[in-house]
Amino acid sequence: MAETVDRPEEPSRPPTIRSVAERAGVSKSLVSLVLRGSPQVRPEKRRAVLRAMRELGYRPNAAARSLSERRTRTVGVLLNDLRNPWFVELLDGLTTMLRANGLHVLLGDGYLSRRIGEDLTRTFADLRVDGIVAVGTLPDPAALTEAAGRIPTVVAGAREPALPTVDIAAGDDGLGARAATEHLIGLGHRSIAHIAGYGLAGELRRRGYEEAMREHGLADAVVVEPSDATEEGGYRATVRLLNGPARPTAIFAYNDIACVGALTAAEELGFEVPRDLSLVGHDNTYLARLRHLWLTTVDNAGYDVGHQAARCLLERIADPGRPAEVHLSAPVLEVRGTTAPPR
Repeated sequence: MAETVDRPEEPSRPPTIRSVAERAGVSKSLVSLVLRGSPQVRPEKRRAVLRAMRELGYRPNAAARSLSERRTRTVGVLLNDLRNPWFVELLDGLTTMLRANGLHVLLGDGYLSRRIGEDLTRTFADLRVDGIVAVGTLPDPAALTEAAGRIPTVVAGAREPALPTVDIAAGDDGLGARAATEHLIGLGHRSIAHIAGYGLAGELRRRGYEEAMREHGLADAVVVEPSDATEEGGYRATVRLLNGPARPTAIFAYNDIACVGALTAAEELGFEVPRDLSLVGHDNTYLARLRHLWLTTVDNAGYDVGHQAARCLLERIADPGRPAEVHLSAPVLEVRGTTAPPR
C-alpha cells in the first residue's frame, strides 16, 4: 500500500482589482474609478464594486496607489510641544477633518526633535507628504519656510511665520486677552498683572491686556512679568509678583499651564484664590476644567482652529498657488472659580 504524504496547503493569493472586477461584473478601469472616488461611476455600479470588495476582503495597495496618483495621502503635523494640552484639542479637530477626507497623519514632536537635533520638516519632505501643518510657535521657522516653498503648508494655533502661500488658522489672541482683562476690571480690580508668553501670540495677548488697561484709565498700573509659558514659569513669575513692592490683586496668565503654576505659588505663599488673588488663564484646556482647579479662562476654540487648519490645507493642496489667508476664531470667556471682586 502506497504511503500518502500530507502536503502543506498553499496560501491563497490576496484578491486583486481583476478579481474584484470579475466578482462585480465590471471592468478593471471602473474598479479603479471607484477606488479614486470618481463621481463618474453610477451608484449601482459603485455599490456592486464595494460589495465585491467586502466579500473578497480586498484592501487597496496604498503604495501602488500612491505611485499612480503621485500622492502619499499623508500629512506631516509638526507640533511645537506635545506637552501643551491646548495643542491636543487642536489636533482633535485637525485629524478628524483630515481623516474624513482620506488623509493619514504623521505626527512629529518639535520639542523632542530639537533635543536630538532632527529637522522634522526635512523628514516630512523625504517622506513625500502631501502637506505640512505646523502647530504652535516654532522657535526656528527657517526650515518651515524652506519646506513651504515646495509643499502645501498651513500654520495652526500661531500667527507666524507669515508667508505668501502659507495659510494661518488661530484664535484671536488680542481679543481673548482683552476679554480676560476686562472681566477682572469689571469685578473691581485695579492692580492687575500679566504673566506674558513668547512669540507673536505672546505679544498679541500682552498688547490686548495693555490696551484694555489703558482704555479704563489704568495705564500706570500695567505690570508685565516675563515667562516661558510653562507651569514652572508661571510659578516663578507669580512668586516675583507677590513678593514685589506692589502686590497685584489679580493676574492674567498667558495660558492655563502658567495659570496653574500661579495658583500653586499663591497657595504656597498663603494667598487664598480668589479671596486674596484672582487668576485668569487662557485656552480653556482640560486643566482649567478639572474640578479642584476650576480656572476662569479664555476658550480659544482649539477644536475649531484645528478643523479650520485642515480645511485650509485641503484647499491649499487643491490650489497650491493661491494667496495666503488668515482665519481667526472668536474667543469666549469661561468664568469659573478663580475670580472674584477684590477684598
